[in-house]
Amino acid sequence: MVQVIQPASARELATALRDAAAHGRPITLRGAGSKSRMGGPMAAASDLCIVTTSLNRLVQYEPRDLTISVEAGMPWSTLASILDEQRQMLPLDPPLAARATVGGVVAANCSGPRRRLYGSARDQVIGMECATLDGDLISSGGMVVKNVAGYDLQKLMIGSFGTLAVMASVNFKLAPKPEATATFASAFDTLDGAIAARREILTGALQPAALDLLNPAAAAAAGLAEAYVLLVQAGGSARVLDRYDRELPGASRLEGEAETSLWTAVQDFAPNVIAGRPGAVVIRAGFPMQALGAVMALAQGPAVARAANGLAWLAFEDASAASAAFAPLAQAGAEALIEWSGPEAPARLERWPAPGPALEVMRDLKKLFDPQALLNPGRLHGRI
Repeated sequence: MVQVIQPASARELATALRDAAAHGRPITLRGAGSKSRMGGPMAAASDLCIVTTSLNRLVQYEPRDLTISVEAGMPWSTLASILDEQRQMLPLDPPLAARATVGGVVAANCSGPRRRLYGSARDQVIGMECATLDGDLISSGGMVVKNVAGYDLQKLMIGSFGTLAVMASVNFKLAPKPEATATFASAFDTLDGAIAARREILTGALQPAALDLLNPAAAAAAGLAEAYVLLVQAGGSARVLDRYDRELPGASRLEGEAETSLWTAVQDFAPNVIAGRPGAVVIRAGFPMQALGAVMALAQGPAVARAANGLAWLAFEDASAASAAFAPLAQAGAEALIEWSGPEAPARLERWPAPGPALEVMRDLKKLFDPQALLNPGRLHGRI
């Protein structure tokens, strides 16, 4: 039987970790579980699960300074509601935002369409408090945007999938909400046509918050035309948005609920794919900007790209089809890994075939923070 512990404070969290380490017990770390199909399963079963959802309080909020600190178990939707009251936002746009916790979003290094303008979690996290297996609480950064104290430590935790320490609270810098937003969807018969339009936008005067490219299968799944669709989201005054209308002739303009629903579908692309196909997997590929066409052409199913960031998510019906795509993706200059996998995908799937020289550094850090390999072993794409 699995023992479940739900610490109600950072000190209780640190104590639970210390006690588990003293007995050499592997630990499953979990928030709301929205990222359970992301990153890969643990390498071995654990009879101890530490759940962070009781750590859900607002620690400090300074609207005038555009900073906030919240406990890691706070639902992402609750954080968004708090900020909305002050017309502020944290534009990470994670997948499954309605279910996710703050700690889960940061631990998985989630970001979404507006990364183009606002950056990733590493750009928006300015501090955090973590609990270690020694039972200590350690802090890095602070509540000041330019504070660099302990900055490297918090960067280590972002994207670590809970394999080093456990976040108790996280501090963010915020952004004011624009006066209004609108999304402009342009459909193209060919991939080359969409890429040419994307190039024109990137070299022009427009500065959109998001610039995503959907292939026909992904566009149809999002309720759009079955074509290559370029999505441009802009924010600002009515005058600013009207300029996008003029600069993007022929594009459909979406606002309000239609716009929100569309971007939710785009953000949830990968988990939606595996929800409908239990054996499916989704590859995340990072690539040079000029390789967008080559990467998207390798998609056998639905695919979505951050067209201004050099990131794409390609869905495959099964693990063998995804594995066969690694070599041509590498030839296109992409660094790829299997980020999401359905419940029927092989547990011992090779998820990250070419991690590069940074892997040894990551393993050294794992030994430093977790010498017994107790925290979520294997959860970092099967490598850590």
